[in-house]
Amino acid sequence: MKILVACEESQAVANEFRRLGHEAYSADIKPTSGANPEWHYEQDVIPLLKESWDMIVAFPPCTHIAVSGAKHFEKKRKDGRQQAAIDFFMEFVNAGAPKIAIENPVGIMSTIWRKPDQIIDPFQFGDPYQKRTCLWLKGLPLLVPTNVVEPEERIRFASGRSMAPWIANPKGKPGESRGCIRSKTFPGIAQAMAEQWAGDIRPDRPEEDLPPESIDGVTADEKERMAELANIKK
Repeated sequence: MKILVACEESQAVANEFRRLGHEAYSADIKPTSGANPEWHYEQDVIPLLKESWDMIVAFPPCTHIAVSGAKHFEKKRKDGRQQAAIDFFMEFVNAGAPKIAIENPVGIMSTIWRKPDQIIDPFQFGDPYQKRTCLWLKGLPLLVPTNVVEPEERIRFASGRSMAPWIANPKGKPGESRGCIRSKTFPGIAQAMAEQWAGDIRPDRPEEDLPPESIDGVTADEKERMAELANIKK
């Protein structure tokens, strides 16, 4: 499959699709911090949406539309930043690819457009962190949790509010670096997106990656069905 992972500088998701044999590219106005710049478009992503893609996975910026920044909404509505963010989000909604996933934290798009198809957390996919993540899907199934673990305990403040430790102090990085760390897709979710939405098409797929009891390439369920069909023919 030819896949565009839009607004991703880290290549966390694009590399997972590549690992499974797909032609995946990341795209962002920033240079990639990933290990494969040859798979990265450093440009405005909008012109790329006009190209032919089998799947688009988009991570549009959430700064002006996430509820975590609600106290700034009035100012952002007046100066146009929020409407610009909404318009950018909708570019992916209206893209022509048959399979589209748009990821964002909880925000105003649930009311401006529609409610997400699914809300997930990293701790459902093996990473012990909380980060409520909305997914709007077209032509794609809901993600199935792969490894539910106990999330880390939240930090409690005197005001009564609480916050996940990794968000409060992501590796102690200041400013823009913090934002990049917070926006990076967790490994478990990235892996689930690639495996459940695209699948492994490598011709030399390792045996350990095959489903249980399928070292010969045929699962136990498939063998049982084949036996049933053989009996019917008899």
